[in-house]
Parts: sequence; structure tokens; C-alpha cells
Amino acid sequence: MTAEPRTHLFLLAGRVPGTSHAETLASAVGYALAAERLGFAGVWLAEHHFISYGTCPSAVALAAHLLGTTSRIRVGTAACVLSTRHPVALAEEAVLLDEVSGGRFALGVARGGPWVDLEVFGTGLDRFTTGFPESLDLLLAWLSGAPKVGADGPLFRFRPVAVVPRPRRPLPVWVAATSPSTVEVAAARGLPLLLGLHATDAEHADLLGRYRRVAAAHGHDPALAPHASAHLAQVGPDAAALVRARLPALLAGTREYVRLDGSPPAHRDLAAYTEHLIRNGAVGDAAEVRRRLAASAAATGVHHRLLMVEAAGTRPEVTANIEALAAAVGLGHP
Repeated sequence: MTAEPRTHLFLLAGRVPGTSHAETLASAVGYALAAERLGFAGVWLAEHHFISYGTCPSAVALAAHLLGTTSRIRVGTAACVLSTRHPVALAEEAVLLDEVSGGRFALGVARGGPWVDLEVFGTGLDRFTTGFPESLDLLLAWLSGAPKVGADGPLFRFRPVAVVPRPRRPLPVWVAATSPSTVEVAAARGLPLLLGLHATDAEHADLLGRYRRVAAAHGHDPALAPHASAHLAQVGPDAAALVRARLPALLAGTREYVRLDGSPPAHRDLAAYTEHLIRNGAVGDAAEVRRRLAASAAATGVHHRLLMVEAAGTRPEVTANIEALAAAVGLGHP
């Protein structure tokens, strides 16, 4: 089955020098409202803790606000870090938002990383290294529509309790995946992937090939999984030059990660990484953006795209980029 192309925004809510946290979050809300106005299918929200690369610590909370201020678009999480959340608490919130929004909420989850977040929230390193499958299964059980759910695993143990509010249908879950092991966890459960903007089309194709093999071995039809992929997107005659000038300041926020074991995180060459993202993304004039997105879809088979639009940094320039992208990919105003 080939999915009809669907174009969404992917919002980091990343802070650039000279802006406050409050201004950054207000801008992210403004970008989401622009997405609704311009005909995008939805917005997906990143979640980070303790770093300026992303100032949204709860994608669910921001999604709730956006669902209340929009009427048409889907609002998704890309992704809630399951290693620092209790799966039942997250599932309850997901059902609540899905119900009150009329089905416009989409839940994406991630394993996360070996960061100090695990210490702060008290979940510990095991939740990251080995606990993701158990956490995911408990989340899925709660979202399945079952009237009661209990747990008897290494990490979660409790007697069966009533699911309130009970989902009227099994709610879908996307899994953010950059590693083969996480791809296999998602594939074994037939869950679609959220593919990051960092990997190349060839790398994504390799991961998707692994997904198909594992999903089929577990009795799932891999063609039915509505995978989505993120792409850096900047449109304009000087798009590449603008990204080179502005994006490194945003990427510098990734250097603020603190590893749980105290070792220093890897520090990328920000200029080189920016060049990689330009080559890998949809950057250029309108025709080049269309060509690049079509080429990626042809190479991977993934037709749902999440466009990261915040490279320019300032609110007027990012808003102009969103407007130009809507025109470039042929979105109609609802």
C-alpha cells in the first residue's frame, strides 16, 4: 500500500542566541497556527530536557495547548521520551487528548538517550538500556481498548486497574528509531517508525528493510505501517547560505547534553554537520525542494514527511519559510 503524501511540520522549539525561552515557545505556537492556516496536515513536537536545542520539556502538554487553539490539523509528539515517563501516565494523557480533540492527537514515543534525565526523573539507566520494550508493551496494553490492565514485569508490577478514560479504538503509536535494535522493537509490534532528519535516504532504506523482515516474521504486514520521516526544509534562492549562517547556532544546543555516567558527549563539527543536513534535506528553491522530497520518497517508500523549518532562527524568517514551503509543495488553504 502506498500512502498519499502528507506534509507536516516538525517543531523543535529550539532557542537561538538573543531569544528567551518564553519567546521561543511563543514562536513555536505561532508556527503551528501558521501550519493550520496554510493547509499543512499537522505539526509534530520534539521533547527535550535541560538543553536549549529544544525548550519543550513535554510534547504532550504543548500538544494539548495546540489542540485547543486549532480545529483541523493533527498534533503529534516526536517524540515523548518513554524512558523518563511512566507508560500508564503517558497513555492516560494520550487517550484524554485523543478524545477531547476528536481524534486529532498522534502519539510518538522514543527510547531517549543515556542522559542525566534518567537521574533527575528517577527512572535509572536500565529504563534506557533494557526497559524500552516492557515500557512500550505496557503503553500499548493501556491503549488497546481493554477494560482493565495490570502488569507483572521486571520494571512494572501492579494489580489490574480500570482503564479510564477507555479508548474507543486502539490508539496508534509511532516509534522514533535511529538504531536497528529500536527498529526491531517497533517492527515486532507492527508499529510505524518516525525516522530522523540526520540519516541519509540509504540509511533509512536499510532500516526499513530490516523493519519489513522483522515485521513479516511476527505476522505483521509491513506495507500497512504509515512511517514518517523528518527533513530539514528551507526554501528560497539563498536557502543553503541562510542555513549555513544560522543553523549552527541552533545545533550548538546539542552540546548541552549531560551523560548519566559523567563522560563528555560527542561534539560534532557544527559546520560539517550543517553541510550534511543541507545535502540530506530539502534545501533550495521551490523546484529543488520538490525534487528532493520526491527523491527521498522514491528511495525509501515513505510518503509522510515532517519538515523541520526553524533553521533560519528568527520568527519572521521561519514564518516566511513555512509560507514558502506551503506554496512549494502545493498545499491548498482549507
